[in-house]
Amino acid sequence: MDRPAAFRLDATASGHPAGILDAAEQAERRGMDRLVVAETAYDPFLQLARAADRTESIELATGIAVAFARTPMTLAYQAWGLHAASGGRAVIGLGSQVKPHIEKRFGMPWDRPAARMREYVHAVRAIWHSWQTGERLRFRGEFYTHTVMTPVFSPDPVPSGVPRILLAGVGPLMTRTAGAVADGFLSHPFSSTAYLAEQVLPGLTEERARAEAEGAAWTERPFEIVGNVLTATGRTEEELAANRAATRERLAFYASTPAYRPVLAQHGWEGLQEELHIHSVRGRWAEMAALIDDEVFDTFAVCGPVEEVAREIRRRYTGLVTRLSVSLPEDADPGLGLDVLAAVRSPDRPEAGTERP
Repeated sequence: MDRPAAFRLDATASGHPAGILDAAEQAERRGMDRLVVAETAYDPFLQLARAADRTESIELATGIAVAFARTPMTLAYQAWGLHAASGGRAVIGLGSQVKPHIEKRFGMPWDRPAARMREYVHAVRAIWHSWQTGERLRFRGEFYTHTVMTPVFSPDPVPSGVPRILLAGVGPLMTRTAGAVADGFLSHPFSSTAYLAEQVLPGLTEERARAEAEGAAWTERPFEIVGNVLTATGRTEEELAANRAATRERLAFYASTPAYRPVLAQHGWEGLQEELHIHSVRGRWAEMAALIDDEVFDTFAVCGPVEEVAREIRRRYTGLVTRLSVSLPEDADPGLGLDVLAAVRSPDRPEAGTERP
């Protein structure tokens, strides 16, 4: 899991049907390595499949798709369809979501999420292996069983091989699961570099080393660590100020969530989490951003003009991650993200702003 100084660059898109084609074309034209679409109001597989028809070389990734909203078989079909349609460019980022959404939004079971996710990934890999090789499907686990696959329901093999699977996580159990069974790890935007270095990477490294020692087939590919950087920037002072304020509000929302308490505990800010959580329960959202002081803000986010932000991202994340994406406020100009990534580009890559022919 050696992490080179050069970063791969992942552009993000909202996945809104009205903008996905332009976002994909812009990302590829500006030399980004991967387009990432999260699962929010729209199905990322559908929107990425549309993007596949308008691009030629950029990888197309979910970041994340909600694993437990689907069975492994359902996910396997969606991912395989995208992979085949794009000529082998699909990368499947998975996350667990939280219990209320899985049970009350999707109507699916929730228990022991790390153990379930570990088995989930193994099940998806078993299904893909059956499709790719023609071997009989025989997967029996504690949570999932998949033993029926007739030729009429088996897709054709993909010449480039099966997709990569990346797992998102914050807590130690899910983080270690990513190291044990995935091709890479997706860091949460609410992660400081200290938390990544001291709480995330040791567990990832240990579990990945164990999988390699056991000869797991997926370890033949390098392990990816994706840094997702909360970023506030702008081309004018007004735009920068607006994006800084929106990022502060987003930080307050993240910090109020009990699941993210360990991230704040890394810096001795447990009391802040408790105070913000009380405000959120009482619906006092407007007051929460004021509790995020500049020290907290600068620990979890990078703010400033584009070139300044790019320099700081390089300083913080070189040697820590292998890939970078920037997480902008929802209403920010998405082109700012491409500007930052282009400026981050290391010297052995094309200059910022260079477009592919």
